[in-house]
Amino acid sequence: MCLFWLPLGADGNPAVRWGGRAYEAIAARLEGRDRLRLFHSALLVRLGGTSFVVEMAPAWGAPAAERGVVGEGAVGLALLGRSRLFRYEIRRWRDGVIADADQAVNSPSDLNATDGQARALLALVPRCPTPVWGRDELATGDMWNSNSLVAWLLTHVGLHGDEIAPPVHGRAPGWDAGVRVAQRQMERNGALTASEVSPWP
Repeated sequence: MCLFWLPLGADGNPAVRWGGRAYEAIAARLEGRDRLRLFHSALLVRLGGTSFVVEMAPAWGAPAAERGVVGEGAVGLALLGRSRLFRYEIRRWRDGVIADADQAVNSPSDLNATDGQARALLALVPRCPTPVWGRDELATGDMWNSNSLVAWLLTHVGLHGDEIAPPVHGRAPGWDAGVRVAQRQMERNGALTASEVSPWP
C-alpha cells in the first residue's frame, strides 16, 4: 500500500490552485506563520496482481465512467450538493489511475501494510463519513476533505495516521479531522475486528 502526496492544483485546475493559495495566505496570516505548500493525498492499494486507487475527488469532470464510486458528499454547503458541480465522490477504483501522480512529492511512500490491513482498508472505504467538504461539521477543529478520507482509513486499520505527515514545508488540511473522527469511533465502539469488516475483494 502506497501513499501519494499531491500538490494542490497539480491537475492544472487554476481555480483550485489559486483558491488554495488564497486560503493558505489567509490561514498563515491568522496563525502568524509562514505560508506552506498545500497537499492532498491518495492511496494505491495492491492485492496480488490487482491495484486499487482510493481517493476523494470532484464528481464533475470525472476521467472514466467506471471509477469505483462508493460514496458522495456535498462541497461547501449541503444545499449546493444538489448540483453535480458541488459534489465530491469517494472512489475505490480497481485498476484506477491517480491523474497527477507524476507531480507527487516524496511519493509513493510505502506504508508497509499487511495484506490483512489492505483488505480491511478496502472494505472500509464505503463506510467513511461523508460530511460537507471544506467544513468542520464533525467538530474536530479541522475541515473535512480528501486528506480526511485517507487519514480516517489509515487510522482505522492501525497504520498510525496520527504519525504521518506531509512533505517538509507542506501542510495537509483535513488530515487531523480524519484521524480524530476515526479515534473517536474506535474509542466508542472499539477497534474493528476482522469479522466486522466485509471480506474484500
